[in-house]
Amino acid sequence: MTTVGLLYPGHAAEDDFPRMEVMLDSDIRVPLFHTDIDEDARRAGNLREAGTPERLAAGVEELRMAGAESLVWACSGASFAYGWDGAHEQAAELARTAGLPASSTSVAFVHALRELGASRVAVAASYSEDVAALFAGFLEAGGVEVAATRGGGIISASEAAAADVELVKELAVAGDHPDAEVVLIPDNALHTAAHVPELEELVGKPVLTANQVAVWEGLRLTDRRVWAPTLGTLFATREPPPGAAERKGIEVRE
Repeated sequence: MTTVGLLYPGHAAEDDFPRMEVMLDSDIRVPLFHTDIDEDARRAGNLREAGTPERLAAGVEELRMAGAESLVWACSGASFAYGWDGAHEQAAELARTAGLPASSTSVAFVHALRELGASRVAVAASYSEDVAALFAGFLEAGGVEVAATRGGGIISASEAAAADVELVKELAVAGDHPDAEVVLIPDNALHTAAHVPELEELVGKPVLTANQVAVWEGLRLTDRRVWAPTLGTLFATREPPPGAAERKGIEVRE
């Protein structure tokens, strides 16, 4: 069994993660601890406050007791709001506190792009334009070319969590750009886990979503590879083992 521990702020789209456990159909578990937030609004100051070391440390022991082999801070905004260097220091501090390999959703996006061999993206964010621009700046600091950035104007996590798949599709299509190799949807409060292949078919290219890359990153930190195309191109970048076309969530041994 492989166990990826997730830290998640408040309550929004956390039911994406047990859904992904089922979709992986394997011995993978993703226990989750809810961290505190002061405000539901995703503004730069609020996001930085949500990602302080004290808030992240609160759930570490519980996730260690759950057998976590890696930890991921499953909140894009409360990591990229610190900038490139700050987000990496945040992850490093979490790793020191936990004594486990650790990362965040924002850092995971860059690692996932490298996995796909892509460097030019479109940001289709649900956030306000200024917060979406912070994410674009984070990506550019990591060597990613951002062909287009679009904010959807959704300020609160609760509003994002209530969005249906049609709104997520609208975000993806409106935020895409012809020059982009991949579309990024960087909001852990959006329900996206069940819709990634549908989104990819809609825009005709790989789509990376926040909850998808958070789980992928946690598995990457444990050196675990799983072939699960129901979770999109990111989970299908390795050749499937014989007979896997009839199955899902098949581990790929390196």
